[in-house]
Amino acid sequence: MNYKIALIKGDGIGPEVVNEAVGVLEAVGKKFGHSFEFVDVLLGGCATDAVGKSYPDGTAEKCKACDAVLLGAVGGPKWGSDKPAEQRPETALLAIRKDLGLYANLRPAALRPAMADACPLKRETAEKGIDLMMVRELTGGIYFGKRDRYQTEDRGVECTDLMAYSEKEIERIGRRAFELARLRRKKVSSVDKANVLETSRLWRSVMHRLAEEYSDVQYEDVLVDNCAMQLVKDPGQFDVVVTENMFGDILSDEASMVTGSIGLLPSASIGDAAPGLYEPIHGSAPDIAGQDKANPIATILSVAMMFRYSFQRSAEADAIEAAVDAVLADGWRTPDIAEPGVKPIGTKEMGRLIREHI
Repeated sequence: MNYKIALIKGDGIGPEVVNEAVGVLEAVGKKFGHSFEFVDVLLGGCATDAVGKSYPDGTAEKCKACDAVLLGAVGGPKWGSDKPAEQRPETALLAIRKDLGLYANLRPAALRPAMADACPLKRETAEKGIDLMMVRELTGGIYFGKRDRYQTEDRGVECTDLMAYSEKEIERIGRRAFELARLRRKKVSSVDKANVLETSRLWRSVMHRLAEEYSDVQYEDVLVDNCAMQLVKDPGQFDVVVTENMFGDILSDEASMVTGSIGLLPSASIGDAAPGLYEPIHGSAPDIAGQDKANPIATILSVAMMFRYSFQRSAEADAIEAAVDAVLADGWRTPDIAEPGVKPIGTKEMGRLIREHI
């Protein structure tokens, strides 16, 4: 098979980790008989520097012409909140998700065997195992709602951000969660704040209706504050966790940290027809950019998700994940995950070792 992949290398360490992921793609292609065509796409702070805006005209069209999109990282202090919206990398991320119809963000949080000692939780908690999938609604809610800023007579400036959800938006992300659970351990935990928010009450009613359709999947409602507590108390109880945009933004970061390092965790943003977008969950880390210190594993594991969810090729995904586990089991570490006394290796060397195992 020949696959056409859009590469958004982005800012900071983005180009470094994407380059290693491309090397892994080529190693997989050699092993399994695939070929790849890569299309460089400009987005983020580097796009602002080059053309004056973080989301250049034609970006979505270039991505739609590909089978999948691989993104490294975007953003940094250089393009902070003092910049106009069209120059900020975060604006570009929201826009491309919306334009590609990527309404479901999948973030696996799994404690890899060789990293058990890096888990910040009690040993007895970590030993139970951590393997959950966060499913976050990505194109609705408060991040996309109407905003307003106005002057009041007695309270100074006041601002509003509108959170809105429709039955359709909730149903499509809910179905994603139930279908994923059928492929895993058949449990869905739906997170909301139905004791306070009207949007959450609608969310819960739609999820209950779906739960009746998926009677083979265990279902539970979890209030968002309780979910935050349970993720650090007993994360092993969760299989698939589904929630709205802002809750998911916060909880997925929390879930990532119980696995030891965000440098190990991939993500996928998918829709019904558009190419999926695959990226590590870490940021652009401008403080270490260009120093061969960045951990490429999260980006490489994002490629595994690409094979699994966009290309429906589980053998290739398994091969990448097995190679990562083998390298970690051999004791190789980049600086972010190196134990005291262990000499770390660089970005390029980690990529090379993983390719060799493949």
